[in-house]
Amino acid sequence: MAIKGAKTYRNPSYLQSSTGIFMFFCSWGIWWSFYSIWLTSPAPKGMGMTAAEQGTIYSINSLVTLFIMFFYGIIQDNLGIKRRLVIVVSCIAACVGPFAQFIYKPLLSAGGTTKFIGVLLGSFVLSAGFMAGCSLIEAITERYSRHFGFEYGQSRAWGSFGYAVVALIAGFLFNKSMMYNFWLGSLFGICMLCIYLFWRPAEQKEELKKEADPNAPRTNPTAKEMISVLGMGSLWALIIFMLFTNTFYTVFDQQMFPSYYKSLFATPSQGAEWYSVLNAAEVFCESIMMGVVPVIMDHIGVRNSLLLGALTMFLRIGLCGVFHDPVMISIVKMFHAIETPLFSLPAFRYFTLHYDTKLSATLYMVGFQIASQVGQVIMSHPLGALRDALGPQKTFFTISGIVLLALIYGFFVIKRDNQQVGGDPFIRIKDRKKAEAEGEAIQAEAASDQLPA
Repeated sequence: MAIKGAKTYRNPSYLQSSTGIFMFFCSWGIWWSFYSIWLTSPAPKGMGMTAAEQGTIYSINSLVTLFIMFFYGIIQDNLGIKRRLVIVVSCIAACVGPFAQFIYKPLLSAGGTTKFIGVLLGSFVLSAGFMAGCSLIEAITERYSRHFGFEYGQSRAWGSFGYAVVALIAGFLFNKSMMYNFWLGSLFGICMLCIYLFWRPAEQKEELKKEADPNAPRTNPTAKEMISVLGMGSLWALIIFMLFTNTFYTVFDQQMFPSYYKSLFATPSQGAEWYSVLNAAEVFCESIMMGVVPVIMDHIGVRNSLLLGALTMFLRIGLCGVFHDPVMISIVKMFHAIETPLFSLPAFRYFTLHYDTKLSATLYMVGFQIASQVGQVIMSHPLGALRDALGPQKTFFTISGIVLLALIYGFFVIKRDNQQVGGDPFIRIKDRKKAEAEGEAIQAEAASDQLPA
């Protein structure tokens, strides 16, 4: 039920979705951008963990996220455009401050079995509210974009912009106390909850009425259709590609890079402040690229955009091992601004291109996000231990080499845009122009045939 011809900024569903995803990324980014530094910084500012211990926490978080994400995808595909699950996620986000202050930090500080209980409990709360919640918010925003006639990338850009805004102040708050970051996350979570509870555009209400009609065509997948996802050979081929590429968004960018970048400066406080500024600048550029990448994809196609994302990742991580000064490392970090959109936007379009669009949330969770979480479970601890043993540079070269091998593999297994089209076809701009020119030529020829001799 697209709102044809409506200006994007006047599209109420676009405005609601963009504001909701903006608040979610504010709630997440204000603490997540310094979560890694908090775990490894010495007390009293941080938890004083080694890279290996930090990797263990990331592995457990990813394992729990994997299972929650799978069920989120199945549930949301059954809910369609209903927001019940999103509201649950918003409630969890609204509670992150008191949870971190009164439960999570005390348990992690206790040591022994109590510390392990804290790690497990934290993995469920943080995964349900944020790591798995992110994929859910992205999936429902993408679904709204197809139902109500706006570009998903433009709406998703507001999420990156929100992350950039809070990342700018996160380092300064962290230098006072990480608990400020968590409590601000709760404040943004409350705003997010209000948006998804009370802001309901008229066209969404109308669509829900249509879906409730027992005589309406079925738009939600059956249980059999959702289970059949796990038997798709082509999907598993893509999962392997994502396993050894998109995995490193967390393993490298969240687990390793923040503490490494901070170590390049004279004092930890100075490093934290400059990392905050760099992170904000990078994510702000990322929000711009969310609007640019659909144009790139329109010219080079979905498959080539995914491969370009992997190439960018290979170069970025490898160059972080080549350079050793904060200026050059900062420049290399900015490559991430185009890399993230080149993975997330083409991934969504790949699933709606080659598979049934009714399964878009499940496919995105399984083929893109869950694949990445499996990779994090497998690689977070070993790569953390490798960094403890060999240092950051050799670890970065190792990760870059893995991404290069995955890029070569992806060149052979990722389907072309005109192969096995099972969903919405994707036609590049040059092919559309060619088809239009051929149509005009046929019309002109038909018109000339009708002229009297």
